[in-house]
Formats: sequence, C-alpha cells, structure tokens
Amino acid sequence: MSASQPVRGTRVRGTRQAEALATALEDLAGFRSAQDIHAELRRRGERIGLTTVYRHLMVLSEDGAVDTIRDEDGETLYRRCETSEHHHHVTCRSCGRSVEVEGRAVERWADRVAAEAGFVDVDHTVEIFGLCPACAAK
Repeated sequence: MSASQPVRGTRVRGTRQAEALATALEDLAGFRSAQDIHAELRRRGERIGLTTVYRHLMVLSEDGAVDTIRDEDGETLYRRCETSEHHHHVTCRSCGRSVEVEGRAVERWADRVAAEAGFVDVDHTVEIFGLCPACAAK
C-alpha cells in the first residue's frame, strides 16, 4: 500500500457521513459524547452507525479538527475545534460549559516535570473542571 492511500477504514473526508458529522458538530453547542452526536445524526435522518461516528471522531481529533476532553466519569466528549493553536479547556462540572484557555504555565510545568524525569519529546493532556460563574452563583 502506498503512503498516499488511507489505511482501510480511516477514510473520513469527502464522504456523505463525514459531511453530516461536520454539520452536526457545527450545530451542536458544547462538548458532546459520541452517543449524543450519533443520536443527533439519527434524529436528522442520517443512516450512520455508532462505530462509524467513533471512527470519524477519532480521526478528526488526531487531525486537530475536534477538541476532546474527558468528563468526570471518564467519558470522552467532542466538539468542533475553535482554534488551531494548542490550548486547554476549563469545563463546568455542573452545566458542561467549556472555555478555551491558553496555558503557557501548564506548558512550562509539563516540560519541567518531564525533564526532571529524563523524558524528552513531551506531549500532555490537561483537563480542568470547576463551576462556571452562573452555576457557582446558584
């Protein structure tokens, strides 16, 4: 197989299903589970399996087209990425509202901790949860 050919099962761009998923992600507010996205697609009359939704979301996440976070229960949630820059999220654990934040201090901390342990070529995932101002005021 040549380098220009996709691995079987990973083609997501240019398909009807990919277009439907992209439209749904644009229309849905906030982070949603793959099951929620699948249910929305089915509600819109799309004939798409949950496995296909997961596969598309995985590729889109790897490409940086969707943001992913894990909720407090460990479930991965997805939303259309609003920026191409590396960023983090602060997510309300009550209502699910999420705000993108720049995290230079987090970047420096991750690099320092990894270097102290002798690691190089470091990558990381940081998920911050709290109560948004509206939920905290309740």
